[in-house]
Amino acid sequence: MAVLVARQGRELQRYSPRTGGRIVVGCIPPKGGWEVDESMDDAARREALEEAGVRGETGGVLGLWHYQSRRYQKTYEGYMFPLRVTDELQQWPEMASRKRTWATVQQVMDGCQHAWMREALQQLVDRHAKLQSAL
Repeated sequence: MAVLVARQGRELQRYSPRTGGRIVVGCIPPKGGWEVDESMDDAARREALEEAGVRGETGGVLGLWHYQSRRYQKTYEGYMFPLRVTDELQQWPEMASRKRTWATVQQVMDGCQHAWMREALQQLVDRHAKLQSAL
């Protein structure tokens, strides 16, 4: 069995030349820093694996959002992707500090504290509805 370890530190993080803040990427809902040795969608999938213990296939980027860091006086750029989960791991790097819970869209909308993340989820819902109506 392979041991998975979460990346840590800021040495490899990408920073926005526009805002000076970190550039983060993720799948709904996990997100984290995009590092210089990975593609954007690889970073999004890595964050989903580290934080939620899921693997899957990313769809096209849902959009770019700017938000204020809670810890630092910086504006971050956040790119979010949909993730079609194909595998749930029994153990994952951040399982001691995070729990995985499956929820409905409404439950997530009601519980999410960040407007930009709710907007990203709404983009996914709208995209899915558009695809369904085209069938």
